[in-house]
Amino acid sequence: MVESNASTVPALFCERVARTPDAEAFRHVGDRGWTSLCWRETEKRVRALACGLRALGLAGEERCSILSGTCIEWILADFAILCAGGATTTIYPSSTADDCVYTLSDSQSAYAFVEDLEQLEKLRARRDELPLLRKVILLREAGGGRSDEWVMTLDALRALGEAHEARHPGLFEATVRAVRPDALATLVYTSGTTGRPKGVELLHQGWVAQAEAVDRAGILNHEDALQYFWLPLSHVFGKMIGTAQLRIGFPTVVDGRIEKIVENLRVVRPTFMCAVPRVLEKAYNRILQRARQSGKVRFALFRWALRVGRRRAGARREGRSPGPLLALAHALADRLVLRKVREPFGGRLQFFVSGSAPLSVEVIELFEAAGLPVLEGYGLTESAAATHVNLPWAPRPGTVGPALPGIEVSLAEDGEVLMRGRWIMRAYHDQPAATAEALEGDWLHTGDVGELDDRGYLTITDRKKDLIKTSGGKYVAPQELEGRLKALSPLVSQVLVHGDRRTFVSALVTLDQEALASFAAAHGLEGRPLEELVGQPTLRAEIQRAVDALNTGLPPFALLKRFTLLPREFSEAAGEMTPSHKLKRKVIEERYRAILDAMYGDPLRGL
Repeated sequence: MVESNASTVPALFCERVARTPDAEAFRHVGDRGWTSLCWRETEKRVRALACGLRALGLAGEERCSILSGTCIEWILADFAILCAGGATTTIYPSSTADDCVYTLSDSQSAYAFVEDLEQLEKLRARRDELPLLRKVILLREAGGGRSDEWVMTLDALRALGEAHEARHPGLFEATVRAVRPDALATLVYTSGTTGRPKGVELLHQGWVAQAEAVDRAGILNHEDALQYFWLPLSHVFGKMIGTAQLRIGFPTVVDGRIEKIVENLRVVRPTFMCAVPRVLEKAYNRILQRARQSGKVRFALFRWALRVGRRRAGARREGRSPGPLLALAHALADRLVLRKVREPFGGRLQFFVSGSAPLSVEVIELFEAAGLPVLEGYGLTESAAATHVNLPWAPRPGTVGPALPGIEVSLAEDGEVLMRGRWIMRAYHDQPAATAEALEGDWLHTGDVGELDDRGYLTITDRKKDLIKTSGGKYVAPQELEGRLKALSPLVSQVLVHGDRRTFVSALVTLDQEALASFAAAHGLEGRPLEELVGQPTLRAEIQRAVDALNTGLPPFALLKRFTLLPREFSEAAGEMTPSHKLKRKVIEERYRAILDAMYGDPLRGL
């Protein structure tokens, strides 16, 4: 474990620079391909930007928003804000102009970094509604970005900072020292599955404590570690892993372009990667789909190899060494099948870290069998992301692992997960009533229902408010059924299980486009529009088989009795998903109310 005396993120940053100045910090895509930054060069850029912000007049804990996709400039801007004594407010690049105005106004942001001219236009068009926003800094200047009285380029801010520091030697170091451990570091807005997002106040001392806990857990400090990072930095998960990087020192490859993930993994060959269940579910479906299309013999070989991989993984989880016969079988399975599953991920990947939403055991077990463990973790925006994570040497699929050092967990009488620790939020910004509801003393009420096993591993069974209560008074956990159905058929992309106050459980199902195209070609339906395909009996029968498999072993009140196939996937653009890929249940249920009612016959039945 790394020794550290830092009590703030800027101190942690400077400590990392001093410890390994010439080590690689970040790798990113530049004009001439991949470009590497060492910690010394990173500090030089951050220093200039931080001094530039001070020259503009940034005060202690004053908010600076970042409206941008994941890129190296986002990271540099965040470090600069914190080293200048400010607090970073994050805004998803997919946010509408209304959402941007709300976050900037509610956070009282005085400055904003924006990715490009497209994002800038969202703010320009509503400038009259942003009287507190003094200056906007354009991160990327493609398209002719120019400085004016309200907008300046990143290069202009850098030049301003260099000149300001030349006139005030030692300004950067003095500002870093002046940041208090209990000062606001980050204001992250909840993704807003219901109602207006709330600003979550996270402190410097909390980020530092969490980074120490991740280090003590020993998950990320393996030799030759290299992270590939593509997740939204606007999400608290990205901030968490970034602060852990300062503490531990591993380098990170940064590229937020989702369409480049597969290509980049083959090139950069990382050793670990953070992911969300949606991406892993899609990869799982692709693997199964291609295996099924490889022919009966090869598919049988694939299934045999997975069984061998699962047996070996099970032995290792139990602390047993595989016997000689299993070791021999695994060596053959790996050579013929499992190695090919790993190759698209670069060949060096040691594990995924998955969070944000539940992931089915079936998906986890396939990757684990192939030698790509998925370490499922848990946390909320209110808990600065990470509070639990499975350990590489002792995973328990289906759980989110034990608590990180420094986090206490308790279960309320109704099963709600309660947590307290040094990195739990201070409050919801300017919302004392909501804060009082979420925090009882220093215990955070998570709103999630869970179970703890004999080793302290936590299993999240569902959201407290998402639990379905049928008209018969029985409770059903929709997320569990949704995850299992997605794992049972590569054709299934998304599922919304419905049934609150209804007589039985139903579902809306969307379809994976690649798997659907293969299915259509194999059944003489190629070229049919989606609206026609979802009504085809052969397709419905295929999904019904997965539903029947899901229903096996379920109690009668939880059986999925009816489903409707939709001709398109739920999307963030349509307002049906959050930027972190969570379904907005109330929005979807209201939008598809007629379809849902039709599955129950009488629209009023069960209400």
